[in-house]
Amino acid sequence: MTTIKQVAQLAGVSFTTVSHVINATRPVSVDARERVLAAIAQLHYVPSALARSLKSQRTGTIGLIIPNNTNPYFSEVARGIEDQCYSAGYSVILCNFGDDPARQRNYLDVLLGKRCDGLIMAALAPADGEWLQTKKIPVVLLDRAPQGQAFDVVEVDNVVGGVLAAQHLLALGRRRIACIGGPEDILLSRQRLDGVRVTLELAGLSLPSALCRYADFTSLGGYQHARALLDLPVAQRPDAIFCCNDLMAIGVLRAAAEAGLAVPQALAVVGFDDIDLAQFVHPALTSVAQNTRALGRLTAQCLLARIADADLPRQHHTMTPELHVRASSLLS
Repeated sequence: MTTIKQVAQLAGVSFTTVSHVINATRPVSVDARERVLAAIAQLHYVPSALARSLKSQRTGTIGLIIPNNTNPYFSEVARGIEDQCYSAGYSVILCNFGDDPARQRNYLDVLLGKRCDGLIMAALAPADGEWLQTKKIPVVLLDRAPQGQAFDVVEVDNVVGGVLAAQHLLALGRRRIACIGGPEDILLSRQRLDGVRVTLELAGLSLPSALCRYADFTSLGGYQHARALLDLPVAQRPDAIFCCNDLMAIGVLRAAAEAGLAVPQALAVVGFDDIDLAQFVHPALTSVAQNTRALGRLTAQCLLARIADADLPRQHHTMTPELHVRASSLLS
């Protein structure tokens, strides 16, 4: 591997001059600069990222920890984060912990060991949050942010999302509205269901426990709970199902097809996230849209601002969702 001293020898300058050219830390004459750049090109010299990070106290890397990279929502948000970080000169290290807290903690240790300049976390256990505060590293919590943490937060107004879905279904004349939420211990899932519940109560209706299920944010989970809901006696069977993410709603579409129920004639279906796939399933899925790429970009901007100024006031950004209506709920 070529060293900085070899570059200096070929260019006929000191290795400190080479360092100043690479790092732009001091003016260098045009002649010396051109000789250094020519030597770097000839020798295919690549500066040591480790050495530069030790000097600058920056590594140019961001750690991104997500719970499930098979969920297109997280893939789309991650793309927005990567695009924003790349344009700012940062690389992103992506870690998927598979909803395993022990694995998440291990990834935290790894990323801290790699001296990442900041972390974006799409889920965080409260105990890990207290531990992470002692590490003095910039952190932004995205989406599944536990309450009471002293970190910057970027999230969507999940209650409003639930309200939008319920108002849409009520306007269509649906009255037996069932819900399939994510895990009950995840705050955003409860918030989305709260939005539905409050809207139904204002309309003089309710969300019976028999029509409120909790799954695992997967298509299989949505499918299994939809089968149970659609097996209820006709008088109790829902005429609409709201799911707390699009993957579960796609599972509902499969269950409805197997039960011989036409969507949306017999059963309206609404999801949440508006992943790219939502508009390509059949029928195309009505969904509460989060604008995942914009959410990712905003999260990265928030972290980069925190890296640049550790004394910034705490940031809390809440994006307002909007409903994208498609064929799974609206008759053509």
